[in-house]
Amino acid sequence: MAEAVNATNPMREVRIDKLVINIGSGSNDQQTNNAKKLLETITGARPTYALAKKRNPTFKTSKGSKIGAFVTLRGAQATQLLPKLFAAVDNRIRQSCITNNTVNFGIKEYIDISGIKYDPSIGMLGMNVNISFRRPGLRTELKKRAAGRIKRSHRAIGREELAKYLGERFKVEVQGV
Repeated sequence: MAEAVNATNPMREVRIDKLVINIGSGSNDQQTNNAKKLLETITGARPTYALAKKRNPTFKTSKGSKIGAFVTLRGAQATQLLPKLFAAVDNRIRQSCITNNTVNFGIKEYIDISGIKYDPSIGMLGMNVNISFRRPGLRTELKKRAAGRIKRSHRAIGREELAKYLGERFKVEVQGV
């Protein structure tokens, strides 16, 4: 009975909060610029540089230096790009890629994404894809004025629920479920 109520309750539906695509390049400026150019080609959105938070002599980085590029997509842009990204990994992800409210996976080579051709000036780069999910009503807790409280059971979206959502919405097979 409780599952039937949850199935029809619009406040229990899972939504995509944001999609973040990240390419790390280390301290190589040329590769960082290539990563930014590639992300703009894939998403059509304007990426930004990822900056080092502290000095790391092993990787030859100083605080504030450019070490990669990333882009954040929300709403319709994220929903339209996700099928291409899942197709790049053959619509299969491991169960270990799913945690509460997030799905994280890597794409080894950008040419695996449909519609993207190899560019010799960019070279071969891989990327991390991070998808964050949320339910309606979370803004009640996040807003500054008259903030409310949300139950933990409403905030947390478990592995099984996310696996089911990905299977129904994007035809993704979660291995290990």
